[in-house]
Amino acid sequence: MIVTRRIAVRIALILLVAAILQVSFFSFLNLLGSSPDVIPVVVVCLGLLGGAVAGAVCGFAAGFLVDSLLLQTLGVSSLVLLSIGYLAGRYREGAEVPNRWMPALLAGGLTLLGAAGFTAIQLMLGVDTPVSLLIVREILVQSLLATLLALAVYPLIRRLLAPALIDHEPKPRRLLVRGMRRRRGRRRPLRSRAAGAGAGVSHRGARRRSGSAARPSRLPGSMH
Repeated sequence: MIVTRRIAVRIALILLVAAILQVSFFSFLNLLGSSPDVIPVVVVCLGLLGGAVAGAVCGFAAGFLVDSLLLQTLGVSSLVLLSIGYLAGRYREGAEVPNRWMPALLAGGLTLLGAAGFTAIQLMLGVDTPVSLLIVREILVQSLLATLLALAVYPLIRRLLAPALIDHEPKPRRLLVRGMRRRRGRRRPLRSRAAGAGAGVSHRGARRRSGSAARPSRLPGSMH
């Protein structure tokens, strides 16, 4: 992915919108005893499209933004999301994405890894968190929800960043096609007029020939 100023602004807006949606919408949902987390999905998608460096930078920025919005310990989410983005980018640099299911499976697996790493870091930092089997179930449910979210998020982000992708083939502009159609439509009446004029001339010639053929020919010796 070729990162220009315009593409960098788009990536920043994608991360900002994802963080706002996570804090204001997704965190209030309760699906199967857990809430979906769209931030790891977005970071994985950016890593798959941009590579290891872009994925790591986007992961660090997204984690710092989420920790700032939620007033959490700064650096925990950044470290986890940086690792997720880097691993997704490394996979993209070493292998191709064969179908649409691969980004979803990678998003689910890396979300599982990130959630487990986030819980482990919190325990090492001494943060008071309840430790039970419910955490394992919540992590598994988040991984499943991330897989489902990636089916819609990855094509959307790929479309937004399509001008920066190396394997992107731009489609021909519709305006040019419409202009050529209009030009062809303007040329057709001229041809039809010319054809009509030629038909008129040939018709007149046929009349003259038929008229001359209808006149009686003068025989030799006839009276004048």
